[in-house]
Amino acid sequence: MIIEFSRRLVLGLSSLFFALATVPVSFASPREDIRLDKGWRYHPGEALGADVVSYYDANWAQVTLPHDWSIASRVDAAAPAAGHGGYFPTGPGWYRLKIAAPGTWAGRQVEIEFEGAAMGAEVWLNGTPLGRWAYGYTPFRFDLSPSLRFGADNVLAVRVDNSAQPNCRWYSGSGLYRPVWLRVTDPVRVPAGGAWVTTEELTAKQARLQAHIEVINGSPLARELTIETEVRDSHDKILAVERVLAPVAARAGWSGSLNLVVRNPITWSPQKPVLHRAITRILDGERLLDETMTTFGIRTVRVSAGRGFELNDLPVKLFGGNVHHDTGPLGAAAFARAEERKVELLKAAGFNAVRTSHNPPSAAFLEACDRLGLLVVDEIFDVWEKAKNKRDYSELFKDWWSRDVDAWVRRDRHHASVVMWSAGNEMYERGSAGGRRIAGDLAARIRSLDATRPVTAGVNGLAKPEDWSKLDPLFGLFDVAGYNYELQHHSADHDRLPGRVMMATESYQTEAFSSWVVMTEQPYVIGDFVWSALDYLGEAGIGRVFPPGQEAKKHWEMEMFPWHGAYCGDIDLTGWRKPVSHYRQIVWDRGEKLYAAVRVPPPGGGEWNVTPWSVTPMLPAWTWPGQEGKPMTIEVYSRYDAVRLELNGRVLGEKPTTRAEEFKTAFTVPYEPGELKAVGLKAGKYAESFVLRSAAAATKLRLSVDDERVRADGQDLIFVTIEAIDRRGVWQPHATPRVTLSIEGAGTLAALGSGDLTTLDSYAGSVRDLYQGRALAVIRATDQPGRITLCVSAPGFPVAKLTLKSDRP
Repeated sequence: MIIEFSRRLVLGLSSLFFALATVPVSFASPREDIRLDKGWRYHPGEALGADVVSYYDANWAQVTLPHDWSIASRVDAAAPAAGHGGYFPTGPGWYRLKIAAPGTWAGRQVEIEFEGAAMGAEVWLNGTPLGRWAYGYTPFRFDLSPSLRFGADNVLAVRVDNSAQPNCRWYSGSGLYRPVWLRVTDPVRVPAGGAWVTTEELTAKQARLQAHIEVINGSPLARELTIETEVRDSHDKILAVERVLAPVAARAGWSGSLNLVVRNPITWSPQKPVLHRAITRILDGERLLDETMTTFGIRTVRVSAGRGFELNDLPVKLFGGNVHHDTGPLGAAAFARAEERKVELLKAAGFNAVRTSHNPPSAAFLEACDRLGLLVVDEIFDVWEKAKNKRDYSELFKDWWSRDVDAWVRRDRHHASVVMWSAGNEMYERGSAGGRRIAGDLAARIRSLDATRPVTAGVNGLAKPEDWSKLDPLFGLFDVAGYNYELQHHSADHDRLPGRVMMATESYQTEAFSSWVVMTEQPYVIGDFVWSALDYLGEAGIGRVFPPGQEAKKHWEMEMFPWHGAYCGDIDLTGWRKPVSHYRQIVWDRGEKLYAAVRVPPPGGGEWNVTPWSVTPMLPAWTWPGQEGKPMTIEVYSRYDAVRLELNGRVLGEKPTTRAEEFKTAFTVPYEPGELKAVGLKAGKYAESFVLRSAAAATKLRLSVDDERVRADGQDLIFVTIEAIDRRGVWQPHATPRVTLSIEGAGTLAALGSGDLTTLDSYAGSVRDLYQGRALAVIRATDQPGRITLCVSAPGFPVAKLTLKSDRP
């Protein structure tokens, strides 16, 4: 039922709860899951006494979750987050929400669940403090039952404090940036993360599954319970059912497993991401106390030096990329559609795997990976006990690491897409006995919660290259050795330790070919994860280039303002694929066969200066006014034997593009406007062509939408690309008009961005300059169906208009 649904139907099912933010569910149900999106009041900064019920908040802003208050602000060179956090303002903020608790909830277990809050959340109900959660990337819960007033309104107050800066090496966002849920159950219940399914044995004829179940008996009576789990396929057909009797003492818990067999199983894989559902019920006699549904995939994971990474007993190479948690112009706000679009972009670029650097992603991101088929290396920490920034997680590690690991693994272990756990990244204590102690503790804790997936960490070298082998004891604690920019050691390491399984957890964009060679030739090297798959906010200036005459500096060697993001991604902040992305897909031989781009001429001539994380600027454009007659370099990427370059019908030459040439070549020709064509040749014959046409002056703006189907649920997003084009519809990359957006009807402007990471415009504003002739608008549908009209104007251009219609889910 979940698997082969379109994204609209799958997300639509969850949106049934969206309208229930302050309205209790009245029908009889063993479990109520109510998403608390609406009705929140928000105040930036401190608000003394805001935890008290009687506090006056009518003058606070009304917001709908997810909400990231930092992205709504302009970048500021004096921001305490500095370049690490993209120069975005942070600080404290308050939220308040009224919750109506019907009398039918009396005697039930009522909990509130936060999927994530950045950072340091404190929660009160009716003035009673419920607790605090420090880390911004793991989920947490509080029991509301003792403080609820049944049959009346209740006041929930949340203080989120992100003022301790810098606390990340990237943009964290601030506030309740992930969903919040109200969970209402019987006191006898399956706790959060307490039901998951593993595949113990798998053949073409059958799959032997194990349903792992935990039960909490929060009642004052001992119970003789029946625990039942049934497995259903994507068409809702019951494939297997098993039951077990479970005596549970009062105020105690029970855990156990049920063995189920599925005949002729349909497995989960990136090519065919078929999901199943496990429905678990707790019965006391004939009375149903709880029922919970867990999605999972029938699939196995193994790693070995001899066969590499195996999914369902078949060797698979991980064509991977690193991604941070932000969703570009939306900041950290974890909209389900934005997370799904991120997965779609990665898949379209040829990736089959992703590493969630350097923190757990949103649940919506993993759900999209499950549905669409993207393998995940799920990472928990960037630091352990030794700090990288003044106020980072090192301050919390000793007191919080085990709680965060538990919350992380318990939330994510049911996801089919998650195939590996990562315990850390470039930890400063990696070469010490203390680091090995921490690594051992982390690996043991993770395996105690889930022993079905390998554990890794991304590790870079020590101060001296010859000290690399001193990391052997650390790597020995993990199942897979993650190499950050150190893959050159693979051969010597294999000779020394032939049982080691390795992968490039981080590699430079310029290493696409060399990493591919090693990965495909050596079974013990299971994957390559480029830094990075996507541009991201924060870590300002990494990946930028420097003009001739200006020394290239690494991002930590100088202040980069107004740069406020990272330009080292294969895909830019708006989702546009840079030429290096197409080259990588061609090298990987994952669909694309031919592509061409032109090296951007630097100002004044000479050569661009680059850092290890940057590449020479390229554009797929043949529009270079002022360069007439001057030499221009065209790079052609090809999986064909050779390519031929033609300009305005004239053949300029042919060159081979085989593996020996690293599947690319370059031509240098004097620029003249017109049509530039790269022709792929197979055995000397035409196979396909790639054409670039010169654009005249831009005369209009073109609006294109990612999906015209819009759900009126208050959460759906529409991504609209704005392009400057000439009279023939050719993209004009040098047009940078300042556009102004307005929206009427059943939608609001959620964000406006471009690929320019130096702009001072707010991503929450309605005005922005096009960058390379493009921008991206994000429209948020309201919860009322109707027409949505977007108008985009710019000086000297006719107004561009787009009209859509939203429907009830």
